[in-house]
Amino acid sequence: MSNDEDLKLNDIVNLIKSLEDKINDFAQILQKFGLDIITQFGKTTHNLRILTEKIDELDKSTIKIKGLTPQLTKIIDNQDILESDLDLIKSLIQRLNISQPQKEIMIKNVESDVSITKSTQAIKNQLLELLDEIEKAEDKQNINEKLEKIKENIFELTGGHKISYEISQEITKLNNASSLSASLKISLKEKISFWLNKL
Repeated sequence: MSNDEDLKLNDIVNLIKSLEDKINDFAQILQKFGLDIITQFGKTTHNLRILTEKIDELDKSTIKIKGLTPQLTKIIDNQDILESDLDLIKSLIQRLNISQPQKEIMIKNVESDVSITKSTQAIKNQLLELLDEIEKAEDKQNINEKLEKIKENIFELTGGHKISYEISQEITKLNNASSLSASLKISLKEKISFWLNKL
């Protein structure tokens, strides 16, 4: 074999080795790239699972908070009533220390307050009776008439109250409805419960 042929053969062998090295390097790069992708995918999946769990917990907390809203409203309403009663007690105590003519005037005012309280209780009783009646009622006309009467009583007692306006809205709903449906009954009962807390 001549020197030229030996050189060519060596060149070919070197070229093949070089190609093998490059192929091996490329295979290692691909392998590392594949492992990186799998690792990143695993991390992303883990993060998504954690995020999903946090969203579920947030959703449960939101539902719990929404469930507490009516109770918080009642607490706030009761606090207002208590403050009003405390103010009345304070004013009564102060009135005990004033002169007799003034006492007589104050007693009349207290009697007036008691009269208002009795009237308010009477309206509450009417609302409670209506609340019981709605469940079995089939005729919307009877419910309408009772709502009108309650609205008049509230107007006479207060001279105008937000509840009177809301009762008017419910009367309009009843007038426009074809019948006293289950959903209309539920809506009315919710409103009456709200009004009882506001009186």
